[in-house]
Amino acid sequence: MKAVTWQGRRHISVEEVPDPRIEEPTDAIVQVSSTAICGSDLHLYEILGPFLDAGDVLGHEPMGTVVEVGSDVHGLAVGDRVVIPFNIACGECWMCRHGLQSQCETTQVREYGSGAALFGYTKLYGQVPGGQAELLRVPLADHNHIRVADEPPDERYLYLSDILPTAWQGVEYADVPDDGTLVVLGLGPVGQFVSRIAVRRGCRVLAIEPVDERRAMAERHGVEAFAPGDGLLDELRDATDGRGPDSVVDAVGLEAHGSPAVGFAQKTVGMLPDPIAQRLMQRAGMDRLSALYTAIDLVRRGGTISLSGVYAGDADILPMKTLFDKQVSLRMGQCNVKHWIGQLLPLVEDPADPLGVMDLATHRAPLDDAPGLYETFQKKADGCVKVVLQP
Repeated sequence: MKAVTWQGRRHISVEEVPDPRIEEPTDAIVQVSSTAICGSDLHLYEILGPFLDAGDVLGHEPMGTVVEVGSDVHGLAVGDRVVIPFNIACGECWMCRHGLQSQCETTQVREYGSGAALFGYTKLYGQVPGGQAELLRVPLADHNHIRVADEPPDERYLYLSDILPTAWQGVEYADVPDDGTLVVLGLGPVGQFVSRIAVRRGCRVLAIEPVDERRAMAERHGVEAFAPGDGLLDELRDATDGRGPDSVVDAVGLEAHGSPAVGFAQKTVGMLPDPIAQRLMQRAGMDRLSALYTAIDLVRRGGTISLSGVYAGDADILPMKTLFDKQVSLRMGQCNVKHWIGQLLPLVEDPADPLGVMDLATHRAPLDDAPGLYETFQKKADGCVKVVLQP
């Protein structure tokens, strides 16, 4: 089969790889009809290479049709149309039963002290072959699927795999009071959905984003969008009665603009031999924290910061005095996809499309075009907000 593979820093290629097969009786095989490039895939493209091997299959936002099931799969049948969550969870352990599928005790990657295994996302999360491919093996398939209707187009459902529940969780964790104000940092795919969900809940949403096309997309959905610049934070405080917003969602994460020294260190570590780079990243890794610092500076006293953007450093310096003095609450973590599907599926299936799932993808292409589109997405070129691939 064809699959999108990692070959080195900023080197993605589409290769012929062996078809997946049933390895455990709880597995299923899905023929992928649509799969997306996630913003967090760009961390693999740029930084996290020491935890990848050449030939690793990428991708964790797939959907398609079941073509084979193992002997111990009882909740799926050949022909079922499914979305595959990016977490791999058992659905039965203590964590799963408490809605924390991203911490599943059955699939936790204990070798690296990580939570649940993920599709297509490095040795840190199990090195499980991903979904940017023609076929995908789904472990523990009875739990790790979302069955959907046969008729609507894939994009109606595809984002249930990751970015839509990630955004929903981000807004839940932000704990915006009724009629409150939310600031969203970054209007990539997750930031777009965070903004739309919050608007639907009656929040006033202000967003900061440097790319014109991304601001324009958000404004179509009732968001007040601003380009970063001198005096903007004071302007946003003035717009929120001088106190700052009730809540901030950081939808940017570890590769935020700014912090050039940390950015240089991230790239330099990524060029070292893998065993050395892995140790440095695990014990002394740092993130570019400019988005998080902005959130801390901007949120009102007693407010909440919700982190949806990925962070990976263990040696980051946080302004603990400020966080304590301002009595700021922090919520964060990998999304627990299945926990939110019951609330999201009716909205996705609503013909009125209240969350604008059909107004996100800017680039649709065959799998063979993935290498060039990784570069386009990373550079935010050509108005790129979201890439959907059709194998």
